[in-house]
Amino acid sequence: MESVIERIKRGSFWHFHGGIHPPEQKFLTSTKPIASAQIPEQLIIPLRQHIGQAGKLIVNVGDKVLKGQALSVNDSPMSLSVHAPTSGTITAIKLMAIPHPSGLSETCIILTPDGEDTWQSRQICPDYKLLSKEKILEKIANAGIAGMGGAGFPTQIKVSTLAKINYLIINAAECEPYITADDLLIQEHSPTILDGIKIIDHLLSPKNILIGIEDNKPKAIDALQKATANIDHIQVCVIPTKYPSGGEKQLIQILTGQEVPSGVLPSSVGIVMQNVATCFAIADAVINDTPLIKRVVTVSGQALEKPQNVWALIGTPVGFLTNQCGYQNSEKRHLIMGGPMMGFSLPHDQVPIIKSTNCILARVKLKLPHLFHQPAVKK
Repeated sequence: MESVIERIKRGSFWHFHGGIHPPEQKFLTSTKPIASAQIPEQLIIPLRQHIGQAGKLIVNVGDKVLKGQALSVNDSPMSLSVHAPTSGTITAIKLMAIPHPSGLSETCIILTPDGEDTWQSRQICPDYKLLSKEKILEKIANAGIAGMGGAGFPTQIKVSTLAKINYLIINAAECEPYITADDLLIQEHSPTILDGIKIIDHLLSPKNILIGIEDNKPKAIDALQKATANIDHIQVCVIPTKYPSGGEKQLIQILTGQEVPSGVLPSSVGIVMQNVATCFAIADAVINDTPLIKRVVTVSGQALEKPQNVWALIGTPVGFLTNQCGYQNSEKRHLIMGGPMMGFSLPHDQVPIIKSTNCILARVKLKLPHLFHQPAVKK
């Protein structure tokens, strides 16, 4: 019987039931390099930005903090810390609207930058193999890394499983229309992503590593193939473009033929999946001692004059990014966080970017005919 790897090597994949082919709209941002967003006048940092509990707050109003400094600490297995994305002063701690479909308010730390962007001291480790596995896991946990593909599951829990892992799957599919954040991250930073993959490989010792990417990203595919050319147990799997191929269960089925039962974690069937942006964050944390304080966000939509991907600090108000991308929003038009399929409407443009934010969508308001309008009939 043909093995999974043999089948993958000849470009044959499994299929999941259903799926659609919506207009991709990725051309709006896919050919532009990632820009660096400026530092806003104020950062709004939710204490909880992941699936699980908020960490314990360890700063007070009036405190001066340095870039990368912890503002909260882990106090349970499912809690994650948050960090200062730049240096400045804590000017408020209060309830504010967070990224959530309900417009929910939760505790947020308000940081007013000082403009100096001064780092706290860091311990750089060029060779992660000099660290024990326990130290690597500690670095990942202390960096506050959560899954950056949308779900926001604490990363240290996934990469510390004791289960026997047959397949480590790296999700580079990015199947949602408009979003190209992972595509550009791969094109510009594939060596760092590969470092993150190697660190996870070191922790989990999977039999095989499969990178799943849709065939509509030729430059990213080329970058991954070149980066992994001399690594036998890593396969770059170029799959057909279809939504929702980037869903965890769908991508597992496409690449391995296995269906993960409802309510069962993939690790229970020998599979762990990580997003490419999470791999980048892992490498940055372990090697450069850099916590998760920024990420690539696709700011796109036909309502923008200059749609593009940007490196945005965690806590940046959405309106700050859309204004930089030429959003003339005199009518307070509709803003969506995430893509058009799985995203949600924002109550206003002062909602902050968080660890799982991969896209801000500003679409032109469509004028639809009234449902009950009937054209006049000529007699």
